[in-house]
Amino acid sequence: MNLKYAVNYISEDEYLEGEEISDIKHEYIDGEVWEMAGASPRHNIITSAVSRHFGNHLEGARCTTVSSDFKVKTTDCFFYPDVVVLCSDDDEYNYFTDKPLIIVEVLSKNTRKIDQTIKMASYKTLPSLQEYVLIKQDFAEVEVCRRNNNWISERYFLGDDVTFQSIDLTLSVEAIYNRVQNEDVLEFLQAKAQEA
Repeated sequence: MNLKYAVNYISEDEYLEGEEISDIKHEYIDGEVWEMAGASPRHNIITSAVSRHFGNHLEGARCTTVSSDFKVKTTDCFFYPDVVVLCSDDDEYNYFTDKPLIIVEVLSKNTRKIDQTIKMASYKTLPSLQEYVLIKQDFAEVEVCRRNNNWISERYFLGDDVTFQSIDLTLSVEAIYNRVQNEDVLEFLQAKAQEA
């Protein structure tokens, strides 16, 4: 997603009304509206893999997984994370939540800075959030920041397993990057094939 500056400050209500009728998604940061561009194939493959693994694991559980068309509200912002885990007894979440358990963002060169700074700081204010996950698409690296570890980053690479503690799920980094063709993944698969 690329963020493009929009000219005028608007209220949260104006933003939400506009999003209901807009064909293009926008994020809302302190009164400013930012247009979101489409995602790359790698981005979509990673998002789908994480969403599928989370969803399969949570089948029949109280928690559920939603992906990029669902907003998360923080104090003065609305964002569209790539994957969100919600745990609620409510049957309906309307158009957004302020109670995510896990948030996953798949990074690109254009979004990396905002995901690692503005969004991270904003998301960490949500009392329900237990894990913030940043996944790079151009090379294989998964960064997990956990509330119970004072939001200190832990990084995982191909050959490692990642445990999403708040939902008791362990995934290999290889499973997260399944079908992604970047240099790291191709080298890892080639080395793995030679070992076999």
